[in-house]
Amino acid sequence: MALKLLDILFPPKCVFCRKRIDEGYVCRDCASSLPRCGKIRGRGEFFSSVTAPFYYKDTVRGAILRYKFSRRRGYARGFAPFMAEKAREELEGEYDIITWVPVSRARLRKRGYDQSRLLAENTARLLGREAVPTLRKKRNTGANSSLEGREARAANVLGAFQVPDPETVRRRRVLLVDDIYTTGATLSECSRMLLMAGAEDVICLTLAAKPGSDRKY
Repeated sequence: MALKLLDILFPPKCVFCRKRIDEGYVCRDCASSLPRCGKIRGRGEFFSSVTAPFYYKDTVRGAILRYKFSRRRGYARGFAPFMAEKAREELEGEYDIITWVPVSRARLRKRGYDQSRLLAENTARLLGREAVPTLRKKRNTGANSSLEGREARAANVLGAFQVPDPETVRRRRVLLVDDIYTTGATLSECSRMLLMAGAEDVICLTLAAKPGSDRKY
């Protein structure tokens, strides 16, 4: 009865177009028309590959912005099936543990949740795995999205992350999860720290990639 009342008061909506739906998180139209990436395999300075189910544009961009800045933490459950599908298709057998790019304590207090952690945990669950915390963001940084160019973004996050317990990653292949892949600066810095802590390799999975970003490396 309580669930039915909630559905009446707050009917479920597609996380992408916000159209009312009977159940689930994504409407049929969006499921078939979202800007899919295809088989992109970009690479970075310290990670060997990166892939994503979507391009960061149109309704995908709007959904991610609401997820991050409008307290739509439940969107992670709607995004995760697409990320898990991508991991099965392109990354199967290439990683030993799943982790995520963490936000700072200040950002966590302000937002109330770590968006990449929720993506990693929900995706890992669908893959029959567990997401493991490996990184800590030791200082708050300005948003990379406000900076132009990879060099500026790389400088912004340089030294911002650490691996508190190297044993969690030593001699392991790491799947690093984040929300958006643009220049790869944040993914590279996190990967650098994981490799310095003894990780064997780092591959990355994000929810969305900026169009053309897979051709930067």
